[in-house]
Parts: sequence; structure tokens; C-alpha cells
Amino acid sequence: MKKILFFWKELGATFWFLPVLIISFSVLLAFSLVYLDNSITIPKEGWVRFFLVESADSARSILTTISSAMMGVAGTVFSITLVVLTLASSQFGPRLIKNFMYIRLNQVVLGLYISTYLYCLLVLNSISGSNGYTFIPSVSILVAIIAAVVNIILLIIFIHQIAISIQADKVVSDISDSMFEQVKKLFPEKIGEEKENDENVDATAVVAGYQNRTSIKSPKNGYLQYVDGEGLIKIIARHDALFELYYRPGKHLVKDAEIGLLYSNGKWEKKEFEKIFNLFVIGKTKTSRQDLEFSIQQMVEIAARALSTGVNDPYTAITCIDNLTSIMCYLAEAKFPAKYRYDEEGNLRIIADALDFEGILDTAFNQIRQFSEDSPAVIIRMMEALTTIHEFTSRESHKNAVIRHAEMVLSSGKQNMKEQNDIDDLTGRAAKILNR
Repeated sequence: MKKILFFWKELGATFWFLPVLIISFSVLLAFSLVYLDNSITIPKEGWVRFFLVESADSARSILTTISSAMMGVAGTVFSITLVVLTLASSQFGPRLIKNFMYIRLNQVVLGLYISTYLYCLLVLNSISGSNGYTFIPSVSILVAIIAAVVNIILLIIFIHQIAISIQADKVVSDISDSMFEQVKKLFPEKIGEEKENDENVDATAVVAGYQNRTSIKSPKNGYLQYVDGEGLIKIIARHDALFELYYRPGKHLVKDAEIGLLYSNGKWEKKEFEKIFNLFVIGKTKTSRQDLEFSIQQMVEIAARALSTGVNDPYTAITCIDNLTSIMCYLAEAKFPAKYRYDEEGNLRIIADALDFEGILDTAFNQIRQFSEDSPAVIIRMMEALTTIHEFTSRESHKNAVIRHAEMVLSSGKQNMKEQNDIDDLTGRAAKILNR
């Protein structure tokens, strides 16, 4: 079930799915309203007569005007969207294109314009004003006029949204908000029950209790996008086995390469192995659904491009560092998923490749530090960021990871900074962590 929900969420994030739904709804609406117009008669008296069409020629003229206008504007909207995607790809990186495609307003606007065009065509085809028979779908035409007014308002909103969506601060802020939603879902992330202080678990002794070892190989090339942890541990527990998984979501798999070992005492049927493979989703690209590092890499890519020689925009890089700092401060207090996962009865069932704080910290700051060698302001900001993160850490391993990065930033600054005052500023901030 969770795998189905994963695909449903991925489908909802595509650029075409929502417009197709809107277009399908417009087709049903057109047939329904035409049927309604054919079934009822609205008296054209009082103020109502100002909003209902009385002649077939006028009805055709209105619908033709709306349909042609909507199709023309739809082409303009599509062109603007392509231009924005091109600018986003060149300025922020190609991986950011998917974020722009996720914007619901863009999908709704494109879907509404095309659906309004199709709706007008269907209603236009139902108008009859010859051979002694006249049928004018007044309600359907009124709905088309209302849709045209709504689309004009949406065009203004769309242009405003496009204008602010390519601003660096807005892009960074949106990615940051997305990461905060993601970390709150992933941490703590549980596959089975976790035991306290399980770093002392003797996994070798547990493994020795199983007679058979079966190599699990990747069925195809691609990135591991999703693992149904609950389903996996149920299958393993049902067969009283142990599964050691070498990869986590976000890692690249090679076909027929070993991705794990299955320890068991009995013989497994081929269909049982297929059930395990069905709990994995392997795709051509990375996705942020269970891969926090992918989202962080998007932020890092923006900072790296901002620090390139051709762009030279340290302020955007500093904005990225500030947002990464907020994420790391949250993670410093979060409970990370354990490497060893247990079933409800307390038996070890999964040995996973778990994501840890040090790995995320490396992903967030290593490349930015490497690209910021010629930017003292960014180096000093990184040291300030590490100081803030250090204040939120309570575990010794987390503190050691932050101290290690502070030492690397200090070393890089001393080697590349030419102004002594800049070095003194960096050293003064580093003293808060390194006690020097």
C-alpha cells in the first residue's frame, strides 16, 4: 500500500497529471451543462436577461472568441514556462527544474486554459439555430464567460508568480521549506522497533546463528528511490530471517550487483524473493521522498554556482548557508534511524545502511567550503554557521563532527585569505568551538 502511495505522490508531482484531470473535468462539465440546458427552461426576465444569450449567432461568436483567446494565451503561458525553466536550469542547476514543475499554480493555469478551450468547442458544437430548431445552451455559455474572467485573473497571478519564482532568495526559501517538511517526516524514521544503545549489538553473533546466506542482487540499473520498510520487516520476520541491506534511498544500483545479504535457516522460494524486490522502487533519477541528501545537494548546488567565477554572488551562497544551518540545527536534536532494526518481538531483522548526522553535515558544507576559497565573507559565515550548530548539539559524536568541519574551515581560511583582519575575524569565531 505504501508503495502505491509513493507512486501516487510521484504522479501528482508531474507537470501533466493535474492538467489532464482538469481537462477531463471540463469535458464532463460540458456534457452535463448542455444536458441541463436541454432539460430546463430559464425565463429571460428581469436582470437575468442581461447574462443569457438569446441568439445562436451571438452564442457562437462568444464561444469562438473565448476558445481562440484561451488557446492563444495557453501558448503564451507554455512559452513563459519554458523560458523560466531554461533560466532556472542555467542559473540554479538542472536539478532545480523539477522544483519549478511541482508548482501547483503553473499546472492549474495551463490546465484551465486548455480545458476552457476544449469546453468551448464542445458547447459550440451543441448550438443549433437552423431548420426551424433552435437550441442555445445559455447556462453553459454563462459558465464559459465566468471561466474566461477567472482565467484573466489567473494570468495576472501567474505572471506575478513567475516573476518571483526565479529570484534566488525565493528559490532557496522554497527548498528550505521543502526540506523542513521532509526532515520532520523522516526523522525519526523507523523500520521496525529500535533498541536503545544498539551500537553495542553484536551483529556477528546474530549472523552466526543462521545457516544459509543468500546474495540479493539488484534487478536493474538506477537509483534506489524508495524502500517499504514495514513491508520488508514483515516478510523477513515471517521467515525468521535477517536481511543486511548495503544501500539506502538515493544510492545508485548496478544491475546484478550485490545490494544485500539474506541470512536464513530455511529455503526461500523464488516468489518470496520477488516479494522483497516489489518493496523497492528503482528509478532513473533521484527523488527527495526518502533521500534527504538529494534536497541538501540542491541547496549546495545553488551555493556552488553562486560562488563560481562567472557568477560571483556570495550573498546567495550566504543565504544557502543560513538555510542549511537551520536544517542542521534541527537535525542536531533529531533522533536518527538506527542501523539495527528489530521486529515487535525484539529480534534483529534488518541491518540497514543508516544515514547519520556526520554524513549530512559533510553533504551540506564540504563542497561549499571547497568553492568558497576565494570568498572570505562566505568562509567566515560558514564558521558562524558551525558555531550555531555546535550550540544545538548534545551528542559527543555530533560535536566531534562539527569540530572537524570547523577545523577544515579554519585551515582553508588561513591558507587562502590574504588580509590579516579577515583571518583574525575567522580565528575569533573559531575560538568559540575549538577553544583556541
